[in-house]
Amino acid sequence: MPASRTSLRRGLAAAAALPLLALAATACGYGSQAREDRTAGVAAVGRKLSAGTVRIGYLPNLTHATALVGIREGLIQKELGGTAIKPQTFNAGPSAIEALNGGSLDIGFIGPSPAVNAYVKSHGRNLRIVSGSASGGVKFVVNPDRITSQDDVRGKRIATPQKGNTQDVALLDWIAGKGWKVDAESGKGDVSVVRTDSGVTPAAYKSGSIDGAWVPEPTASTLVAEGAKVLLEEAALWPGGKFAITNVVVSGTFLKEHPDVVEAVLRGTVRTNAWITAHPEQAKAAANAALKAETGRELPPEVVDRAWPGIRVTDDPLAATLRTQSEWAARAGLVDEPDLAGIYDLRPLNKVLRAEGRPEVSDAGLGTP
Repeated sequence: MPASRTSLRRGLAAAAALPLLALAATACGYGSQAREDRTAGVAAVGRKLSAGTVRIGYLPNLTHATALVGIREGLIQKELGGTAIKPQTFNAGPSAIEALNGGSLDIGFIGPSPAVNAYVKSHGRNLRIVSGSASGGVKFVVNPDRITSQDDVRGKRIATPQKGNTQDVALLDWIAGKGWKVDAESGKGDVSVVRTDSGVTPAAYKSGSIDGAWVPEPTASTLVAEGAKVLLEEAALWPGGKFAITNVVVSGTFLKEHPDVVEAVLRGTVRTNAWITAHPEQAKAAANAALKAETGRELPPEVVDRAWPGIRVTDDPLAATLRTQSEWAARAGLVDEPDLAGIYDLRPLNKVLRAEGRPEVSDAGLGTP
């Protein structure tokens, strides 16, 4: 059933308010477009590999803890020797994909949906997923004064970070599962899906421009600190509670020309994930310090303490869940029915894992021949 006139008026009001909120949030929000990062932990020292620099992109989200901690603590740079990291941050995965496709980014920490979209549109030429990074850490949070049950979501305004990003696709599929209709391109329908910069979302919630958000950490817990309630944890929708939220993606050209650099970065991410698992409190503090360096403020203790336990760093890309997420994107009409054969190249990662005495991980039949 189409949205009511009242809902449409609210959606238009929200759309009008968001540019103003964006201006107010620029200095303090968690999100930016291709912004050079300031969190590198150590200088490049020693012998350079085949590239003098490697441009690594990620989001200032706790679901990108591998990048936040690995760069902040110098764990990735240590493996690169004299090859310097040039970090950049992005608001959401599609923006990072644009940079990777445009040749201004070499390696990105990116969600599954943008990676699938880019792979399909380039007919498998532009990128490869070379590792996992994180599972979980996504919540559907709502204003409890306006939404008290899942059925109340109909007619409301729900934010996601960007059209076609992993949370956007998950919300669209959840809405479809309720039997409601939303146009994936415009976000209009029985639910108004409002694509909102992560830095704007908390201010949009406080102003009443949105009624809830399907977002990763720390945005979800930031909204809870503002009075929002968790309606749903995305992990509850997945068998065993595991699903890929962040992968390590490499430009196909960079992987071909600089395999030694890719392997060194993966050695750094594997050792970073092991350190995070072994030192959770130190890792949590390091991630928060990295967010402060990037955004100008650290997360309040109650936000990071609430957010951290729901995130699991992982080297395993959980490739089987990519099939499901790609089916969601196709059902929403954001991509054609995808042919994902060859999207993974886990050979460098499995080489690193073998050297660490760790078991190899699976590409679920979607690996490079």
